[in-house]
Amino acid sequence: MISQVIQINNPSGLHLRPAGVFCEKALEYKSHITFRYRGDNIGNAKSVLSILGACIRQGDEIEVICEGSDEEEALSGIVKTAAEGFGET
Repeated sequence: MISQVIQINNPSGLHLRPAGVFCEKALEYKSHITFRYRGDNIGNAKSVLSILGACIRQGDEIEVICEGSDEEEALSGIVKTAAEGFGET
């Protein structure tokens, strides 16, 4: 299991479009991918409803947690996608 904290920089946070990009990226990998937000709340990165339900806003930090055979590749891909603004920049 590996994890990394990322900051959400999208002006509108993770609304539908960037949440969908986050989910699509997570679905590319076999690993179990979750995210921790606002303390000990855990969301499923492979569920757009879970991402939207977290109500993540600009400036919020989330911890992306990957566990599985391709966990390093998955974490790297998600961190890169987040740095690119989940397709919004």
